[in-house]
Amino acid sequence: MAGSALDTVSADEARARLVEQLLAGRWIISPAVEAAFRRVPRHLFAPDGVSIDAAYADDVVITRRGPDGRATSSISAPWLQAYMLEQARLAPGARVLEVGSGGYNAALIADVVGPHGTVVTVDIDADVTDRARTGLDRAGYRQVTVVHGDGEYGHPPSAPYDAIIVTVETPDLPPAWLDQLTPAGVLIVPLRIRGMTRCLTLRRHEDHLLATAALQCGFVPMQGDGRQPNRRLLLHGDDIAVTLDDTTTEVNPDALASALHSPRREAWSPVTITMHEGSAFESLHLWLASQPRPFGTLAVDRERAAGLVDPQDRFVCPTLLTTDSFAYLAMRRLDDTTWQFGSHGFGPNADTLTTDMLNLITVWEHHHRHGPGPTITVHPTNTHPPTPDGPQLLVTRHHTTITVTWPASGEPR
Repeated sequence: MAGSALDTVSADEARARLVEQLLAGRWIISPAVEAAFRRVPRHLFAPDGVSIDAAYADDVVITRRGPDGRATSSISAPWLQAYMLEQARLAPGARVLEVGSGGYNAALIADVVGPHGTVVTVDIDADVTDRARTGLDRAGYRQVTVVHGDGEYGHPPSAPYDAIIVTVETPDLPPAWLDQLTPAGVLIVPLRIRGMTRCLTLRRHEDHLLATAALQCGFVPMQGDGRQPNRRLLLHGDDIAVTLDDTTTEVNPDALASALHSPRREAWSPVTITMHEGSAFESLHLWLASQPRPFGTLAVDRERAAGLVDPQDRFVCPTLLTTDSFAYLAMRRLDDTTWQFGSHGFGPNADTLTTDMLNLITVWEHHHRHGPGPTITVHPTNTHPPTPDGPQLLVTRHHTTITVTWPASGEPR
């Protein structure tokens, strides 16, 4: 792919265009991160057959798939890699552990921390680490240590780390990561919260971790000992599926599938949105997931499920549940710039669920839409989160308890 002078010129030009795009989008804000993106040749880490244009597109590059066809390894989208690097605020000479390898991101980190820094990248898949090692050597970043192992346990020989950057979706934070992090260190991690994945910037605060930033994202799921898969219920072949991410939600899969044969209940709220308010979707999704009630996320194939369901988000749509009924967040277009939030429901309890969804949307509109958003903390299982002043979601995992606490109505966080 890069075997000729023409390829090299094309790659240099494509890389420069990508950097300008990331600067314009404010994903890159520091000179060190800009310099790394200008120097590291992303195309050297892409699989054979990936074009220069695709290698430097601001998009994910799939590098490995499992037997079911789902991605198990990828080069993350550059905007997200830039965001995570900026959040880490890496200084020259810093020690960094990357959990989930691929090579390119490790090269970016190595470029930022410089020749006196330490970068370790670990992955459970030997093919992934072999490809990462090859790409790093070709790109000139031989100083990066590539480890074939389970990222659940970090890499003690090179600890402690000033930053741990996790590039796989995880439902929990294993003790090894905190044990190997310096007291002032930062943990950047895509944490799954009731099916909603947020890239959290976590720092120590008293006896727990406090998120100082959160951004909606998507990553391939954790494998190995840290793997905690969702429960995926197929309601209409592979076309429509509900995913459950907690042990407290119990439903009857056959009854939910049968509910699709009932008339669709539609209800609409007075709340509207424009497509320029992307962060509002993140806030509303997390607010709906934060309710202490049965909850899941809906994923659909829009083409094959056309006319049957029409969720606001076709990949991860907030869904309220009972044993035999469900209602998801919906949206309809009012004019060229404005859409209206509502809900579609199916099953015997469709009326109740759609009404509940509209009430929750209205509460969010009045009290949280224009506020600071929730406080997200992560507590070891042997500690007790404080009693909140506002609405709070507790997500109990094996190693930790995650809290999502919303400000009391009308009060700042």
